Amino acid sequence: MNSSIYERIVSIRSSLPTSVKLIAVSKQVTAEAIRCAYAAGIRDFGESRIQEATIKQAQLQDLPDITWHFIGHLQSNKAKKAIEQFHWIHSVDNLKLAVRLEQLAQQLGVSPQVCLQVKILPDPNKSGWTVPELLSDLPALNQCKTLQIQGLMTIPPSGLADPEILSVFNQCRELAKEIQEQNWPHIKMQQLSMGMSGDYELAVQAGATMVRLGTILFGDRL
Repeated sequence: MNSSIYERIVSIRSSLPTSVKLIAVSKQVTAEAIRCAYAAGIRDFGESRIQEATIKQAQLQDLPDITWHFIGHLQSNKAKKAIEQFHWIHSVDNLKLAVRLEQLAQQLGVSPQVCLQVKILPDPNKSGWTVPELLSDLPALNQCKTLQIQGLMTIPPSGLADPEILSVFNQCRELAKEIQEQNWPHIKMQQLSMGMSGDYELAVQAGATMVRLGTILFGDRL
């Protein structure tokens, strides 16, 4: 077992509020490293490539209580595999994809938990709804009755100072609150998936319920 990974995870887990779920981002990480994280108490793992995740999931079938989170950009042609292999999809970033996932969920008889990815600030390098687009699409999203829409996911643009990052996270929290107050029957806003290795403490300060940490747990990828 890699003792440095184990110790880092134990330390960070103990520093987080109990209200925050730690998702270990295990892309480009070996199954052995995932086992080390599991031994340190992690049960939630995030992957961003379907094919890579499939291999590791097969190697880790003896750990049945792992919850798998898809956190990468999801193309429509990979949507079926994503629903089949992941409990959570954090990166539902447009209405067309949400409708496709809804259709597949009905066909497969599953109810995946999803977050809606939103761009609080303009960012050509990120997918996701703008705030006006998301608010406009809520009536259509509310028709997705098989998907379990649980909240929002956001990633701040690169290069922001800490106060600007905190502002993005705070605005995301307030957006979730605004949506929740509209009382859509099939849209819940109980989860805020925000914060990665470089900014998770700011995300926690702003009310994140899930943080997605990779490098700070496993070290730099090859």
